[in-house]
Amino acid sequence: MKNLFQPATVQEVKNRLAHLRADSPRLWGKMTPAQTMAHCAMGMELALGERRPPRMMIGRIIGRVIKPMAFKESEPMRRNSPTVPGLAVTDDRDFDRERDALCAIIDRFSAAGPAGCTDHPHSFFGRLTPDEWSMWMYKHIDHHLQQFGV
Repeated sequence: MKNLFQPATVQEVKNRLAHLRADSPRLWGKMTPAQTMAHCAMGMELALGERRPPRMMIGRIIGRVIKPMAFKESEPMRRNSPTVPGLAVTDDRDFDRERDALCAIIDRFSAAGPAGCTDHPHSFFGRLTPDEWSMWMYKHIDHHLQQFGV
């Protein structure tokens, strides 16, 4: 599965981000492209351990069952999947600033490699290995790029 420890995958994501526009129409969801870039950067902060939300009760109950299905390469994230509490962005954001910030945090995550990943559990899935964090971060960003057709 693609992940953000692979330089070619990082370049692919950044090329796709370059095609996203502030006025790109969304195919589903509520966030604007700028809000989505901020949301994705906040997701990257989870993987780096800069945000440490508590486990969600529903994740404690079914997270282990859902995880193998969610991490299949052939299984994209579902449209309108629930968002980790605190990661929904509803205020106005500057598109270029948010896209630059997302590219910078992707580069920082990639450069840090597995040693840079948190050992704090994901709020829904629980403990993730660095490779799982890297795959999930790719899958999350890919999901939102597809949301805007890029």
